Amino acid sequence: MSSAETLAPDARTERRAKKIAKHLTAFSEQHGGSADGVVEYVGRAATRIVLVGADGAWGDQVAPTYAVGRRAAELAGITLHDDFEGELGLKVRTGPYEWKRMAGIQLGG
Repeated sequence: MSSAETLAPDARTERRAKKIAKHLTAFSEQHGGSADGVVEYVGRAATRIVLVGADGAWGDQVAPTYAVGRRAAELAGITLHDDFEGELGLKVRTGPYEWKRMAGIQLGG
């Protein structure tokens, strides 16, 4: 067995990733034609793909596993980062909704 065969995603992972990649690609197209992102563990049962579009809009998509999330991002052409700090965080554009929501959380709402 070659190393490429060892590293290739299995058929189930590939199917799930392709389905999620369609959503990631749609987000990219709606927000400037490209997106950056981070694949983060949420827990045993899920992984979160956090996206930042070229226009600064952000969103997320949940995948069942880290492998599926990472593969979906690769298929969608998302530029992946190791974490959501620094350069990637500075790209995020927040609007009135986010500011109101953050204030509500701080005030116990």
